[in-house]
Amino acid sequence: MGTKKISEGVENGINHVSQTEVVQEYQQKFSPYWELIKEIDLPIFRQQTPPTIVLLEDNYPIPSENSPPPNTPELKKETIVNVAPVELLETNQIIGIYMSRYEITNNASEDAIRQKVRHYRSQGINTIIHGVAGNGCTMYDSEVMQKHIGLQRCPNKFREQWLHWLIDEAHKQGMEVHAYFEKGIKIDHGSPIFNLAKSKNWLVPGIDRTYDGVDHYILDVNNPEVANLFIDMTTEFVQKYPNIDAVQWDDYLGYHSSLPSEENRTPILTNFVQRMITSIKKANPNVSFDICHHNPYWAKKEFAADFDAWGVDRVFIQAYNDNNFREELAYAKKYNGIAITDKQLTRLKEVIDNEKIEGVLLFSLAGNPQNLAVQWREYL
Repeated sequence: MGTKKISEGVENGINHVSQTEVVQEYQQKFSPYWELIKEIDLPIFRQQTPPTIVLLEDNYPIPSENSPPPNTPELKKETIVNVAPVELLETNQIIGIYMSRYEITNNASEDAIRQKVRHYRSQGINTIIHGVAGNGCTMYDSEVMQKHIGLQRCPNKFREQWLHWLIDEAHKQGMEVHAYFEKGIKIDHGSPIFNLAKSKNWLVPGIDRTYDGVDHYILDVNNPEVANLFIDMTTEFVQKYPNIDAVQWDDYLGYHSSLPSEENRTPILTNFVQRMITSIKKANPNVSFDICHHNPYWAKKEFAADFDAWGVDRVFIQAYNDNNFREELAYAKKYNGIAITDKQLTRLKEVIDNEKIEGVLLFSLAGNPQNLAVQWREYL
């Protein structure tokens, strides 16, 4: 990896980016900031004292709209860096960091995964929110996927025990692991299940262009096959990994108001989520079901997501639009916390110091949570 500008990892516009398969999605989602992000020379691991951490990089070609499903990301190399541990905050707040579903693992050894977890803890992070599924398929071997889709998991080179190692090491370090179901009920052309979903009429009419430049197709949870796929998938997950601390979905659990529809999708989505939570809790009553979404007014108005009616355990408010930060912070105080990006680190101190904020979730717009884990403490 090394110290370099984000723009140095970009070829021919945005055709190839290191570290994460989902950078393109983040780029489109936060397109107003992207030109600024590309020019930032991020301070990467400047300290020179132990412990030594093994970081994994992968080269991953980001598909164009009409390209076939991507091949499995190939491991590029291991990079050894030295990161100084910091004094841990004495706080009951959740200090969480998001990692895409390829971030900590792809073909990584047990030692590499465990060392990477220890790196995050050494920098004061107490919660890892790691992608475990996305784009219609799981990142782990799934009997449910095999039954419903005929595919055991998303194409990847993950070792079978990857998530067991991650959870075990996190718990040894006094951390929590929250399973992040990325992309929610949205898929794109690159999804391994796209053709199947299209042929089985699993998609609602229209194309979701909530974020400029990326086309998403939304799975219809009013279709029993679709609803049962996700309910069975999440239930299987909390049984397969009984020590997981939480399951989290985000704003991709919703139907944008721009999609054509003659029906009110709000009660349909509510029924689906309630059924999913009931099934999860029956299988594993100790797991928390969390949501990270827009504020409740916007979520319901624009995404048919009335999460106050869902029966979730915790709600984190996305405050990625800094122009409305004060309003979003007011909502966050009424719920369980707030999610901010690496472009809002100047907001961290007031958020951390606020006794009404139970948790802060950090999201790297640049697709580099390793960097963010080192950087965030500078703003307290």
